[in-house]
Amino acid sequence: MSPLGDATPRPAQTDTFQVRPAETVPGKTMPESIAALLQLVRILLTHGRRLVETVNAIGDTPKFASIGVAFGTHDIPVVLARIQRGILRLLALDTYLCQRAKRGREMPFAEPRARAAGTAKPQPEPVEKPKSPRKRGLPYNPDSAHIPTMEELEAEVRRAPVGRTITRICLDLGIVPAFCTGEMGNAILQTLEFYGGSLSKLFAVRRKREIAFQKERDTRPETWAWNWRDLRKERMRQVLGYLIGEDPPDDPVLLQA
Repeated sequence: MSPLGDATPRPAQTDTFQVRPAETVPGKTMPESIAALLQLVRILLTHGRRLVETVNAIGDTPKFASIGVAFGTHDIPVVLARIQRGILRLLALDTYLCQRAKRGREMPFAEPRARAAGTAKPQPEPVEKPKSPRKRGLPYNPDSAHIPTMEELEAEVRRAPVGRTITRICLDLGIVPAFCTGEMGNAILQTLEFYGGSLSKLFAVRRKREIAFQKERDTRPETWAWNWRDLRKERMRQVLGYLIGEDPPDDPVLLQA
């Protein structure tokens, strides 16, 4: 069963995220885990592209603070660069998942990191192996505005657990629970849990960004008219036009502040 769970079709409603039946590829049935992950990836990809429009539309209004705090800054070029990095990372992940689907390969769950108390990790016999240089990817810095090449991102996605890639995408797109429907938020958290993501990394960076954002905001009185600490869902819809996991409107709902 997919870690995102099963869902039966429902009438149109506010919270519309659901796992659809497995799609097919030529001559094969798409693995259930890949179908669920691809659905998540494409929802986030739609959000990322719309977020670019939203930031450009409301970046000079006080309510941009609800988005800016998720990135730790009011600096629009920096925010847009990180969103673009997240979009490219999503495209690389989409390609990787589709390649696995064509081979009919499920996405295995990541091994849990925690070890039960009182059990020791078995020590293998030392074996001499010839040392060879190993090519490593560039370190990920969520606070930078650097955008790697597509080749670098594709290589990173192939090497890393899917959950780690989703963690980085959430940081690149500034995704916080308040932006998501409850069902979508749970889907993201479950994906991180089952596929090697890091909640501790996600929360640590978010907290660091909130502190940095507030320090910056203290020097910008023109932004004080909007309370970014108000995380009510209806408030977030005023900012984004919808919640991640809902069907977005045809045109972004960008209410004037």
